[in-house]
Amino acid sequence: MSSEEIEKNRNLIADHMQDILTLLGEDTGREGLIKTPQRVAKAMQYLTRGYWQDPEEILRSALFKENYRQMVIVKDIDLFSMCEHHMLPFYGKAHVAYIPNGYITGLSKIARVVDIFARRLQVQERLTTQIKECIQKTLNPMGVMVVIEAQHMCMQMRGVEKQHSITTTSDFTGVFGEQKTREEFINLIK
Repeated sequence: MSSEEIEKNRNLIADHMQDILTLLGEDTGREGLIKTPQRVAKAMQYLTRGYWQDPEEILRSALFKENYRQMVIVKDIDLFSMCEHHMLPFYGKAHVAYIPNGYITGLSKIARVVDIFARRLQVQERLTTQIKECIQKTLNPMGVMVVIEAQHMCMQMRGVEKQHSITTTSDFTGVFGEQKTREEFINLIK
């Protein structure tokens, strides 16, 4: 997306945000809110920047031929996303493992893939699967496993208001279908 398109969209979002604030009963002319629509628009574009990034391209940018066939784990990857149902944040940690099949990728690229998919309106279940599928498709490893542990503000601030609940999701392919391999991964991320 060009910088002109980004700016045009930011202004449109800001216009809509001004209308939303008015509908909520706020005085958009008061000092604290004058620049809020533009700040919110800029923040929303930042928080959803994953729509304009290609996670497969990120993985391919650091693809190396390597005859390593043991588990590669990147754990405790901070993630911040927004629930598509309420547009409230959820945040936590992702743990990603793969067993190479001739190729490895730069370790930071795994964290970037997590970030790209997290920076979209999401549900945790889909986020988990998208990360797994992207790594499987791009690296063609012997298997991939992803576990995400997150807290959801839509459960903490509204609805059931459960402050300390953590949602855990997992998905896997290939050799992670074997219980022994999954257990090794789970033990290594604890």
